[in-house]
Amino acid sequence: MGMSAGGAKFGGRRGRRGRHNGPISEINVTPLVDVMLVLLIVFMVAAPLMTMGVPVDLPQTRAKAMPVNAKPITVTVTPDGAISIDNEPVTIDALVSTVQSLATQGTDERLYVRGDSTAQYGMIMQVMGALSGAGFDKIGLITEQQAP
Repeated sequence: MGMSAGGAKFGGRRGRRGRHNGPISEINVTPLVDVMLVLLIVFMVAAPLMTMGVPVDLPQTRAKAMPVNAKPITVTVTPDGAISIDNEPVTIDALVSTVQSLATQGTDERLYVRGDSTAQYGMIMQVMGALSGAGFDKIGLITEQQAP
């Protein structure tokens, strides 16, 4: 009564190897891996394009970063004296009119000036003077955090 060969008749493992009557409960991860690899490539290509701007070597300071609620208008002065507003080149004559068209809050708009550390001081002051003369009084200078 102990060991009988009748177990195969009632659904033992030996008799069921070739037949699959129920659903397969395995997850096919190949499509998931394919989608993830495509997304990885898209983000790797797109990430450098999002951070492009006018390259300037900002001066360093020990001042702490200011909290910003909205995206400010940024005026950049390069070492050769070229001026750009939010990465779009402008001339000194068109500077004020371009800033006024971008300012949603009028002259209360916060403006930031990014001046390269090798740019002429006079050119940066000329830009700030033109903006201040147009009535903009919230003008800030952007610097990089100095290493301790």
